[in-house]
Amino acid sequence: MYIPFFEKHVPSDVIAAWVSVIIIGIVLATYVIKQNKWSVIWEYMRTTHHRKVGTLYMIFGFLFFLRAGVDALLIRSQLALPQNEFWLFQFQKYNEVFTTHGTMMIFFAATPMLLGLMNVAVPLQIGARDLAFPFLNAVGFWLFFAGGMLFNLAFFFDSAPAIGWTGYAPLSTSLFTPDVNSDYYVFGVQISGLGTIFTALNIIVTIFRHRAPGMKLMRMPLFTWASLITSFLILVAFTVLAIGLYLLMFDRMFDTKFFNGPDGDPIFWQHLFWIFGHPEVYILALPAFGLFSDIITTFSKKRIFGYPAMVISIGTIAFLAFTVWVHHMFTVGLGPLVNTVFALTTMAIAVPTGVKVFNWLFTMRGGVLRMTTPMLFSLGFIPSFVMGGVTGVMLSVSAADFQFHDSHFVVAHFHYVILASTILGIFAGIYYYFPKITGYQLNEKLGKWHFWLFLIGYHLTFFPMHITGMNGMPRRTFTYDVGEGLTATNFISTIGAFLMGIGVAVMFYNLFITIRKKERVGSDPWDGRTLEWTVASPAPEDSFQPMPIVKEMDPYWYAKQRGEDLETTDEKLASPISRDSIIPFIMANLLAVLSFGLMYGWIWLAVLAGAGVFMCFIIRAFRDEREQYYGKGEDGHESV
Repeated sequence: MYIPFFEKHVPSDVIAAWVSVIIIGIVLATYVIKQNKWSVIWEYMRTTHHRKVGTLYMIFGFLFFLRAGVDALLIRSQLALPQNEFWLFQFQKYNEVFTTHGTMMIFFAATPMLLGLMNVAVPLQIGARDLAFPFLNAVGFWLFFAGGMLFNLAFFFDSAPAIGWTGYAPLSTSLFTPDVNSDYYVFGVQISGLGTIFTALNIIVTIFRHRAPGMKLMRMPLFTWASLITSFLILVAFTVLAIGLYLLMFDRMFDTKFFNGPDGDPIFWQHLFWIFGHPEVYILALPAFGLFSDIITTFSKKRIFGYPAMVISIGTIAFLAFTVWVHHMFTVGLGPLVNTVFALTTMAIAVPTGVKVFNWLFTMRGGVLRMTTPMLFSLGFIPSFVMGGVTGVMLSVSAADFQFHDSHFVVAHFHYVILASTILGIFAGIYYYFPKITGYQLNEKLGKWHFWLFLIGYHLTFFPMHITGMNGMPRRTFTYDVGEGLTATNFISTIGAFLMGIGVAVMFYNLFITIRKKERVGSDPWDGRTLEWTVASPAPEDSFQPMPIVKEMDPYWYAKQRGEDLETTDEKLASPISRDSIIPFIMANLLAVLSFGLMYGWIWLAVLAGAGVFMCFIIRAFRDEREQYYGKGEDGHESV
């Protein structure tokens, strides 16, 4: 249904979104004014501290996750029955909603929530007081925020892109989608991706430069190892994506012909996208592997089984991730030799992944298991992910892939891998690290309701899709006929999706009542093993004073077993210094304004915003936040 609005006809879902945002905005503004929270908002706009930046990543990643989840429910509502006409989600509207769902989940929900957990936990796990470059860390977050908001604005302007989360050329070029819709995809993902690269650089330097004395690489917790290797993946993969997006932007704005025309080729985009896209699967999965490893170790009260094998497996998966991208392109026509080579590399990646599964199982064997909410999510992950891995091996057989390609079978496989590892990992991480983020512990009973509702809903949603796909239902299609044998499985999938939605609502209620009750917990609510559980909850800004000395893996656990305190040193180490600054917020949002000007051809706006960004660089070049801490020497240089 379309509603007349200032000589235009606006879709009713857009009108509903406008009304919802206005109502939620009024409620939030009333709360902020009544509770006088302006100082808190101002503090978080300027913060560069890793825990607070991590909290911002988690908050906005979770909000974008809710938005993408609503899109999923709209998709499933449309597909619940044959020849269904739910609201207006058919034809182009359906294309828009699955594009938004995929793009939001991958770029603006899963990746940033994992970066948020890295921000919170990695410095604490290695005994660092902050990330190596606090200012750059804030810039990275605000770039993600600006890119996410820019992409979301498209829907509110009734200009949502409809090119899928893969943005395939030539559909995404101006030849087939000349309107501004696809520009929101290009600029939103580009700005956000730039922030992700900055954060990856920060994580790498932090881990190599700021570990506590004695914290050798092979004594690091596995979440830190996974974060380090993931950051290297991000550096390469997101750079390739950035190159692809720049070329696409040139095609759209300056009429170059990289992806169409006599000299260009749309296959170039597929290569660039999947050289990024398949490592992205492991960018999402590897940090979750690290989280599950630490959680299973803690709640089994056992050291991780085969630690060196786990580290080598993570590294091997990361290396092989760059050798398999063509398995997304088996049907393109690259030839049997190419398909065979990439089929073999794809099968090979199952080996290190299988090693990790056995490591987790043998860690639990003979352990003293505690069925807490983080442990339940970890246990739910293992069989779910194995199912996704098995269907992945099926898809790696190039001859079979011709049958599965572009069907709901692929959708099922993709969600069994990504959702099982990433989203279950994020939920486990939120329950596990909530005390370090807020000082409160989430309600365990509600947490278990959340887990069971979500897990049952997850399998109800995606397992039937294997059958739907093998029965011939193509992906990205908004309807099917009565006699095609697809009704029952689609209806079950829709029930499962709403069950997952109820599970997320229970988690939201859990967050609300936990924060409202304000019941503080101590520094070590889970009887943890690693350094983060030695500092207060929430983690203070001046953590690790004095600095602990690490002489073994799981140093806190073994110190507790011996009834000793961790050995410390008063020796001063070079430490990052977080100082509040509003420049990252201004710089990132000016970059979004610049993009907005380029998209709509308002060159004056782009020039003004670009000048503003340049001014931020100049101001930043003449400011040194360390000066306040170290002082300035007589010659103008630091005194320390």
